Amino acid sequence: MTEIQNLSDNSAGGRQKASSLADRVYHLLFSRISSGDYPSDQRLPSENELASEFDVSRPIVRDALERLRKDGLIYSRQGAGSFVRTKTDQRVLGFSPVETIADIQRCYEFRLTIEPDAAFYAARRRNDALIARIEGALDLLSDATRQQRHREDADFAFHVAVSEASNNHYYSSSMQALKNHIAVGMKLHGLSLMGPQPGGLQHVLDEHRAIFEAVRDGDAETARAAMRGHLEGSRDRLFEGKVLDLSL
Repeated sequence: MTEIQNLSDNSAGGRQKASSLADRVYHLLFSRISSGDYPSDQRLPSENELASEFDVSRPIVRDALERLRKDGLIYSRQGAGSFVRTKTDQRVLGFSPVETIADIQRCYEFRLTIEPDAAFYAARRRNDALIARIEGALDLLSDATRQQRHREDADFAFHVAVSEASNNHYYSSSMQALKNHIAVGMKLHGLSLMGPQPGGLQHVLDEHRAIFEAVRDGDAETARAAMRGHLEGSRDRLFEGKVLDLSL
């Protein structure tokens, strides 16, 4: 029996909890649509599949899908399910493209203002499905490390999964909007780990694992500190400890 099925339909607390769960499902699906995980005209998973993934009842999923329809993000086909609308009609946050190495440093600065707190709230609000998603990205990073490779896609998936676990769509939407900017920094950071200094890939994997374990264990302060340490370490490795003077 799911969490929502344990609630009394007639209680104010039950209605408030149901609304909160529908909000969570809505924002997670919104993030996936905005990021392209569900591309234009792709059929979404069925209500049963989504209910199972998010550990909620079908009415909760139905409420979230109805909100997405009203927002113009999805449409329905009789007897076929729900489909993603074309990107041109979607309201997605965006930033100017990366043009200089200074922009990469600015991106790190911005990430340091949001991702540590996202990890903090992820540790407080995580659920089994999102913990599994973070762990799945960590497994991909672990496999790549054993092969002496760095996977930017798995790295980004890890950070997005942490932001989604915060149950705050402002964090996850910002991460998705920064996807191309972050990819540039991650690519260059990955190249820096292939230098003559041994153990760089393993050290970065250990940083990710520390974040995951803190979120999984509900240790919010440690999760925030681990994320901050990881981002600062990535920035310093990329810039070799010599950040640019952006006041000029």
